[in-house]
Amino acid sequence: MTIGVHLQEFHGLPVFEFPEPDVAVELPDPATVAWRLSAPTYADPGDETWEPLFERFLATVDTGRVRAVVVGGWEEAYDTSSASIVKALIGANDRLTGLEAVFLGDMTSEECEISWIIQSDVTPLLAAYPGLLALGVRGGSGLVFPPVRHTALRALVLESGGLGAEVVRGVAASELPALVHLELWLGTEEYGADATPADLEPILTGARLPALRRLGLRDSHIQDVVAAAVATAPVVARLEELDLSLGVLTDAGAEALLAGQPLTHLRRLGLAHHYLSPETAERLTAALAPHGVTVDLDDAQVPEDDGDGELYRYVAVAE
Repeated sequence: MTIGVHLQEFHGLPVFEFPEPDVAVELPDPATVAWRLSAPTYADPGDETWEPLFERFLATVDTGRVRAVVVGGWEEAYDTSSASIVKALIGANDRLTGLEAVFLGDMTSEECEISWIIQSDVTPLLAAYPGLLALGVRGGSGLVFPPVRHTALRALVLESGGLGAEVVRGVAASELPALVHLELWLGTEEYGADATPADLEPILTGARLPALRRLGLRDSHIQDVVAAAVATAPVVARLEELDLSLGVLTDAGAEALLAGQPLTHLRRLGLAHHYLSPETAERLTAALAPHGVTVDLDDAQVPEDDGDGELYRYVAVAE
């Protein structure tokens, strides 16, 4: 699986593409959409780059009514970090006074593969926007996330083909008392994933995340180990949704979930893109569905045989 479409909705708002300079389009009420601001990653001479596009956006719309911004591509995103984008957004905090949500890096695989996107330290956005409710980031290369305290943030999503342990530890050590939704795409070691359950432990205890209700630990090459850690994690008792999808989940991980603490209080258990046997998948459904739990077991995978008897399993999103 690769990322083939742009975000259609963000922060509960439809995404609207801010038009190119020579395109006449009636603009919507600034508060009713998430504004997608995107420049070509492979630019031709004369193409508008991201910073001038952003300045034109600020000069065009009523910035005080903008609630959500989706940053798409920027020139040479595979070689140039998001640092200048972050700096520009921070510099506009006196104009974007109603900003509630930012997504950084909404690019398809054609524009830039997820593990090629060069990110930066994104936490200064939280300092610049103390009222920010949602932050999403796509791409783990160069991503920096030191521990922060932010009292308003309700949703944090880090999408990656390989999330470094230092980033995971930074998130885990952060004080985010209002956070309801946390989603980490852990990825594969080939693209920098080296986090362990020990790195996740502060998240799994839930001590710094008293409001957490939706937890996603997704796209992991060690999904069985993650599932085993989750099976006894204190935070699970107060979750409404648990998402362990997109990774290399096998019967071993599912058995850990079945043998662990009850999951019958969940509204949804996400396991799509998995390597479970039909028998184990049926056991999960039989154990949880009668209690009203939606168990997402879509996209069942079959290990690939290399011809020498060795089986290979893959996360859904890596490169």
